[in-house]
Amino acid sequence: MSTPLDPYRPGLASGRDAQALHRATMPAFSGWLEHTAPAGGCARPIRLTGTIAAVDADSGRILREQHTDELPDQALYKACGTRREAQCPDCAWVYAGDAYQVVRCGLTGGKGVPASVGRHPVVFATFTAPSFGPVHHRHVPRHTCATRQRCACRPTPCRARTTAGTCPHGQPAACLARHDADDPRLGQPLCLDCYDHDHQVVWNYFSGELWRRTKQAIDRHLAALCRRRGIPKVRIVTASGKVRWVPPVRVSHGKVAEMQRRAAAHFHVLLRLDGVDPDDPDALVPPPAGITVNDLEAAVHTAASRITVTTPPHPDRPHGWLVAWGEQVDVGRINSASGELTDGKVAAYLAKYATKATEATGHSFTRLTPATIDDYADPEGDHLARLIDACWRLGRPTHNATATGPATTGDRQGQLDGKPNPYAGLRRWAHMLGFGGHFLTKARRYSVTFGQLRDTRATYRRTEDDDTADTVTVGTLTYAGAGWLSDGDALLANTAARQRRESRRVGREELAHEAWLIGAAA
Repeated sequence: MSTPLDPYRPGLASGRDAQALHRATMPAFSGWLEHTAPAGGCARPIRLTGTIAAVDADSGRILREQHTDELPDQALYKACGTRREAQCPDCAWVYAGDAYQVVRCGLTGGKGVPASVGRHPVVFATFTAPSFGPVHHRHVPRHTCATRQRCACRPTPCRARTTAGTCPHGQPAACLARHDADDPRLGQPLCLDCYDHDHQVVWNYFSGELWRRTKQAIDRHLAALCRRRGIPKVRIVTASGKVRWVPPVRVSHGKVAEMQRRAAAHFHVLLRLDGVDPDDPDALVPPPAGITVNDLEAAVHTAASRITVTTPPHPDRPHGWLVAWGEQVDVGRINSASGELTDGKVAAYLAKYATKATEATGHSFTRLTPATIDDYADPEGDHLARLIDACWRLGRPTHNATATGPATTGDRQGQLDGKPNPYAGLRRWAHMLGFGGHFLTKARRYSVTFGQLRDTRATYRRTEDDDTADTVTVGTLTYAGAGWLSDGDALLANTAARQRRESRRVGREELAHEAWLIGAAA
């Protein structure tokens, strides 16, 4: 007896192709395809149920109303909107496009940012974490390849030493291997027992505070430089009518965090030098003539070498940990004569890393809980298992300064006797190996925001159809689930989305070619 076909239950005789065929042969297939287009390409769309109403924008009168029960699949589909490429490549592609615009507009202007910012001094700085123990690495002293993505240049030996030896735990202290770019040993400690996993997760956790103080030090360094050079402060009047005297220069930044293979975060930062307009403090104006890009570079190097953070006391470390930048702080100029760093290359580079998290380590984790922590944390395990264990152990509820008895059970914020544990957040961010910051941040004045880009896109979609230009869609919706109803539905919706994207790409290329022909003819 044959197994009956069930197009919405994977695992039976139907399979994905049968599910797709079943959906495609339905009379309402074209309507379903149009209905799912807003979420097409999403790996795990959100399904919503409720009522959707079209409201007149002028009078507020409800023109028409519809319940999702009348729609295909009795639900409204919405893309998940995640930035993580490992979770949903299509939504991450949209996020990367927005990230590119956020970064690029701060360098060249556009989308409400004046084009004059393209003439402001800008540097591109990379701040790395210090060493927490020797790890396997790949170093190419001189690249001869055409592209770093497919680099086949010969690296130097990993960790060559003139005298062979072992660490206190009996592990070799040298490595003569010339690692390939995809070698799984890259980023792994030479000795797991020598490596300071506690210090690394604490560094990841407090790296945001380290950057905040570094940014303040850069501003203060430039303000002091202006005083020494006789550049006066600027008088501005606040919205409340108060008079303030502020330094004549300020630094606007855009920052992206990247997780290295050793699971330590480092930051790529664009720092743009702006001036201050006394009549319009929010305006983006060039800095005074007495401050140059050389001064900005010097301010970055000075701040990176001097700023440190001493973390709060912990029972495992009564004096806390010292959080500082590593020795390698690279600072380069954008659009210099060498042409190595252009605004387009930098924007694309930062947008790419804005869609990643811990994927560089070879693993990607979901948020960990007391029920799942034992599956990932192991004080005797591999590098990542020990980092996760360090997060969970340091984030445990601890004694406060006045506690004399045994530690009581803390709440989920790691509190004891009503006082929070300053390291409690390590448990919340154990799946991120201690790093809890945003992967892309910027100064308020640097560029446009993601919200502005999303609002512009939504407005364009609403006004694209002249029939709905004067109406507003109001939904009273609730969460019904996530994901497509079947693998076949996912195949059809995602294929249609790829075809639409390819069609738009070809259209843009044709328009660009046509514009080039018109310009050449003129």
